[in-house]
Amino acid sequence: MSINHAQKIENKGTVDDIIDFGQYFQTIKRYWWRITGLSVFLTLLITLVLLSLTPTYQAKVSLLIEAEQTNINPIEEVYGLDSTRKEYFQTQYQVLRSRQIAQRVVERMSLHEHDLFNKEVILANKSSFSKWFENFKYKIKASLPFLPQVERKTLTSEEQLKSRIGYATSLLMQSTVVAPIKNTQVVEVFVESANSKLSADIANTIADVYIENYLEAKLEMTGKATAWLNQSLQGLRDKLNSSEEQLAEFDEQNLIVNIDGVVGLKADEVQQLSDQLLDAQLQLQREGVIFEQINQNGASIEDLAVLTEIQNHPAVQNVKREEVKLQSRVSELQEVYGPKHPRMISAVAELNSIKDSLDQQISGLVSSINTDYGNSRAKVSALQSDLESAKKELRRLSSIDNQRRVLQRDVDINQQLYDSFFTRLKETDQVGGFETANARVLDAAMPPSSPSKPKKSAAVVAAFVLSFGFGAVLALVLEALNSGIRSVDDVERKLNQRMLGIIPWEPHKKKENLSLRHFFDPKHHSFSESVRTLRTSLQLLNIDKPSQTILVTSSVPKEGKSTVSINLAFALGQLNNVLILDTDLRRPSIGKQFELPGFQPGLANIIAGTHSLEECIVHDEESNVDIIAAGTLPPNPQELLASDKFSALMEHLRRKYDHIVIDSAPTQAVSDAIVVSKHCDSLVYVVRSDSTSAKVINNGLSRFVEIGHRIDGVVLNQVDIKKANKTGGYAGFYDQYGYNSYNSYKSKEQVS
Repeated sequence: MSINHAQKIENKGTVDDIIDFGQYFQTIKRYWWRITGLSVFLTLLITLVLLSLTPTYQAKVSLLIEAEQTNINPIEEVYGLDSTRKEYFQTQYQVLRSRQIAQRVVERMSLHEHDLFNKEVILANKSSFSKWFENFKYKIKASLPFLPQVERKTLTSEEQLKSRIGYATSLLMQSTVVAPIKNTQVVEVFVESANSKLSADIANTIADVYIENYLEAKLEMTGKATAWLNQSLQGLRDKLNSSEEQLAEFDEQNLIVNIDGVVGLKADEVQQLSDQLLDAQLQLQREGVIFEQINQNGASIEDLAVLTEIQNHPAVQNVKREEVKLQSRVSELQEVYGPKHPRMISAVAELNSIKDSLDQQISGLVSSINTDYGNSRAKVSALQSDLESAKKELRRLSSIDNQRRVLQRDVDINQQLYDSFFTRLKETDQVGGFETANARVLDAAMPPSSPSKPKKSAAVVAAFVLSFGFGAVLALVLEALNSGIRSVDDVERKLNQRMLGIIPWEPHKKKENLSLRHFFDPKHHSFSESVRTLRTSLQLLNIDKPSQTILVTSSVPKEGKSTVSINLAFALGQLNNVLILDTDLRRPSIGKQFELPGFQPGLANIIAGTHSLEECIVHDEESNVDIIAAGTLPPNPQELLASDKFSALMEHLRRKYDHIVIDSAPTQAVSDAIVVSKHCDSLVYVVRSDSTSAKVINNGLSRFVEIGHRIDGVVLNQVDIKKANKTGGYAGFYDQYGYNSYNSYKSKEQVS
């Protein structure tokens, strides 16, 4: 039992998260008549209010606002208006709602003189309470100087007229609704009034005033635009003349004929000089390498001859070819002739002459290279100087060109503006008097035949539905706020315990306990039957191993645990040998209920050893049960109950009695019940119906679970059976045990 209870407590959060619609239905069923009564009362109240209201009529006029109009007068382009944009329609809706339109309607129809809009008439028809309240507010403000004061002063006739018109305008704005139809250009204007014909007339007048207001605004805008164009055109003409004069003066100062052509020619010249300079620098670089090689210190003809640039020169190559031929000839002659042969001497002389010519060619080539290198350096220097001068001139011409472009741009812009404004001015003068409206009436307002407010039938139905829903929600809230235990379902759902029995509430004096012999009174059969049902539940629960010692406790005092203990002992005493033991050594009640004298020794005396067991046992003849009262109140009750003497006493009593019913102290007050429970077979937890909160009860139950003690179940005490039968909270439980059938039998018996 303790393990299962611990598991239930552990999973309690998960169970509570499940929405139990059946529980909600039972709650609404239990409060059904209260909810219905509240709904009927509120519905009747709202019905009376509806009957007292003055019916109002709503007239509707439909307007088509044109998105694309014939643009006869292009002055709108000057002002930047665009009738195709979404903001345009939103603006027109606000114009329809504006105070200007409403005030013009009031003035045209003289609504401030009509009884429904007349300030004096409306104030005169106010209730006396409203007048008293306004005077009271004025007096309060006058008595508190730190509040903003409103002075009551006498108004002139003109000020009174303005006040009446303003008051009527405000009422008209409150009575007017502008509702555009989605995805169309149609807008509907609704006007509410207590007069059917008046509401239609006002709606049509609003449409007419809106269209006229648009035309007047366009005419006024055209006149203002024409005056503004004339003034602006003169300024533009002066700006154009000034810019043209500045351009001409600039051309004359700089002698400009064709600045674009001059800049282009100078740019081409700079490009050509840049290309020439690049080629000259490359040539100078190549010649510089050769120049450095041939001008090294100590370079001989033989050293210069091996240079690639010297060897590849055409003149040197020609001389070398001749030298090779002569050397080949000399070699051939050496094989045939001796060195002094004339032909040999002639060939050698010719070879030496060629070698001298080669040296001369190399020397001349070196001299030519030196000369070319100097010329190249001079050429590069000259080109650099010419290029820098050309760039400087190009920059000067570009600056002049930029300045002239700025002046020319001013001239062009001023010319364009002047031409545009001049064209607009001519067009505005030609068609200034021809204006088209932006809207037209699709459906004129007709006097409504039936009032729009209040919708009495719909309002009554809605009032009943809403009040019923409010009552249901209120019932659920009250049920949620009620943390007490008052049904079998509450015991199982909130406490995770089984229900052992229900003890009905019996009429008795408020500050007195139930009569001791109430169980034996045949007039209170339902009470005695409920106690017997509790007895049967305990016996069936412990059928394999009957409980000999039964501990009865509760969470807090005044829950009726002592009454349950006594009557359970009476029920058990009809079948077996039973003892009632009072272990509440702090606030004992068993002895008082049996009217035992105050000096009667009891449990505390037995444990203390001052009296014997036989001296402390009192036998009740009528119920055939024995009683051991608490005895003399000790200073250390918990130590006595935890002593070995108490354990020995319990063992002795077990051998002497079939059942021992122990009345213990409440669990939330002290821990005496925890100590006593160690000597008990069964534990009965008494809960007063709809009184103690589930949290307090669970705290008390958890103390027994923590020590691993078995809890047989809960006894719901002081249950109002009549209320339970009406609400249905215990109907199934009472039908199961025959309480309702017995009450029906008693009623029939009384009638007969």
